[in-house]
Amino acid sequence: MTGADPEGGVGELFQRLIEDGREVARSEIALQRARVLARVDRYRAAAIFFAVAGALALAALVALLVGLIMTMAPRIGPGWATTVTVGGAILVAGLFALIGRGRLEPREV
Repeated sequence: MTGADPEGGVGELFQRLIEDGREVARSEIALQRARVLARVDRYRAAAIFFAVAGALALAALVALLVGLIMTMAPRIGPGWATTVTVGGAILVAGLFALIGRGRLEPREV
């Protein structure tokens, strides 16, 4: 065949191939970015719900401790009721801290 190439030649084909490759790469990056942003939004919403749950649980714990003090106050006085309740709470917190520290230390198998 001796006619001119209607597509513009091999150079034009390579140029189109490069442009198409760039467009595919841009589209793939946009797709992955959208997926990551969707996950971030989902985890952000979950984190907000966990924070609210934690705040409510802490408020419930405070109410429980105040109720314990109020229950013991008529029997042993408000000062001692507070001391016993706070001491017990610190003891439980210390035990949890020791258990947590023990889980961080490497164990021999």
